[in-house]
Amino acid sequence: MTTDDLWPAPHVSERLDVTVDLPGSKSLTNRSLVLAAVADGPSVVRRALRSRDTLLMAAALTALGSEVDASGPDWTVRPGVLDRDAAVDCGLAGTVMRFVPPIAGLSTGVVSFDGDPHMRQRPIGEILTALRGLGVDVRDDGRGALPFAIAGTGTVRGGRVQIDASASSQFVSALLLAGATYEQGVDVVHEGKPVPSLPHIEMTVAALRRHGVEVDDSDANRWQVAPGVVRAVDDLIEPDLSNAGPFLALAAATGSSVTVRDWPAATTQAGDALREILAAFGCTIERTTDGLRVQGPDRLAGVDVDLHDVGELTPVVAALAALADGPSVLRGVAHIRHHETDRLRALATELGGLGADVTETDDGLALRPATLRGGVFHTYADHRMAHAAVVVGAAVPGVLVEDVATTAKTFPDFAGAWSAVTTPSGRG
Repeated sequence: MTTDDLWPAPHVSERLDVTVDLPGSKSLTNRSLVLAAVADGPSVVRRALRSRDTLLMAAALTALGSEVDASGPDWTVRPGVLDRDAAVDCGLAGTVMRFVPPIAGLSTGVVSFDGDPHMRQRPIGEILTALRGLGVDVRDDGRGALPFAIAGTGTVRGGRVQIDASASSQFVSALLLAGATYEQGVDVVHEGKPVPSLPHIEMTVAALRRHGVEVDDSDANRWQVAPGVVRAVDDLIEPDLSNAGPFLALAAATGSSVTVRDWPAATTQAGDALREILAAFGCTIERTTDGLRVQGPDRLAGVDVDLHDVGELTPVVAALAALADGPSVLRGVAHIRHHETDRLRALATELGGLGADVTETDDGLALRPATLRGGVFHTYADHRMAHAAVVVGAAVPGVLVEDVATTAKTFPDFAGAWSAVTTPSGRG
């Protein structure tokens, strides 16, 4: 690591009153792209997020035979079927690693999958086992991890499959997104500890229904997708509410006012839980004609919050808890040990390195009031860790963020956008 890898997080010494425009949702963009690739005609994904994860998805679907024109703000997708061997680069995108293999079985070629080195540690075995049970030829030499290959035969039998999705809700979403294209559809039954991040499955179900797919989710831990046509639909992508996390947390950490423009009135995005979480810290939340406005308090209260369904928000929430005047407990997120990095250990290490009094628990973090200081905050190639770093840096001078560019995974030029709202010259 050199000094060129360290980005000085802007310290906010005055109260702000700013409005932020966010790029589109990664989760919605990639679900829309997958469904467009198996639809019955061309579709347009309007205001698609342009980031590393979504460009990897576009490239993966193109490798499988579709045409994805990502040259403008609205992406056109023309479905196609792969009739040759191909390779898919998953990068660090869990949605690519998990959502694309179920549709690769519809090809008539051998599709190989690999990604960045860390991706070989992320769980995928449950999906590969499920795909075998549904009639897909999976070749992974028994690893249950990247790299692996799918040998397509043009059709997939489908049917009932039992999985343990307690490590990731994406295991369920991946099978549901492809289910309508299978001869028997899919009937996915979860057996195990509670499924994390349920709002993401609800997002998948809502996306399928928009495309005319019949989904029965009336039974707990069971999702049935009927075989049938995936209708071509033009989707309009909402702002990414998880990426709103650091900006709204900026209000909380500095006693400022931050408005995120175009906050949807109703949404399946996990980031919508920020309204309730920030209120627990003592913030004032209101909807305005522009969007969602958060006014930070003079002093942050501690919180006791179960983040099981919204685990991706944990890094930003932990950053605020480290700045709070009272003790906090964050629980229900053991599964985020298997995200881009072991987020619980990483947060305990990096926040502790800046003086936070933080302890790992089996399923979360416990934090007690402490005086924080500047220093290097490592990101572990994890965009959410960078979000935590800049929130602390807004309240504590001298925080240096290692590899802030990792935020390009879901937010191009995040550092520029952050500087624009936190520094007088940026806002000018």
